Amino acid sequence: MGKRLDTRLNEEDRLALEQVVRKSPDWRARERAKTLLLLSQPLLSREVAKLQNLHIETVRMTWQHWVKEGRDGLVDKPRRGAPRKLDESAVDRLVQWAKEKPSTAVELLQRHTQAQGTPVNTDTLIRALKAKGLVWKRTRHCLKKSEMTPSSPSPARKSTS
Repeated sequence: MGKRLDTRLNEEDRLALEQVVRKSPDWRARERAKTLLLLSQPLLSREVAKLQNLHIETVRMTWQHWVKEGRDGLVDKPRRGAPRKLDESAVDRLVQWAKEKPSTAVELLQRHTQAQGTPVNTDTLIRALKAKGLVWKRTRHCLKKSEMTPSSPSPARKSTS
C-alpha cells in the first residue's frame, strides 16, 4: 500500500497554481503546478506519477520543493555551464571594430586572434555581436549573368512531320 503525503493546499495557493497552469510560458512550471494540484486531490504519489507519465520520485521532489520554497520551487534554478568563450572586454572590442569598419565575421575573427584573443568559431562571434544589438548578415555576391552575344545563330531544328 502506498504512503500518502499531507498535500493540502490553501485556497490562495490553489488559485496561484491554477494561474500557473493556465498562463505560464514555462512548460516545466506548468507541469509542476499540475502535479501539485493533483497531489492536493485524494491521490497517491504513484497515481499522480502514472497520470502524468512521470517517475514517482519526480512527483515527490516536486512536493518537497513546494514545501521548502513555495512558488519559487516551480521554476528551474540557474545551472552551471561552460565558461563564456568571449569575455565582455573582447565582445566590446569586437563591437567597436564592427562599428568602425563594417567587416565580415571572418575578418573580425582574424583581427580578434591577431589581438591575442581566444580562438572561437565564427558563429560564436556572430552570436555575441547579435546579443549586443548589431544586425549581422552574410555577404551576398552579385550573380549577374554576363551578357553573351552569340557569334553564330543557333541552327534551326528540323521538324519531322
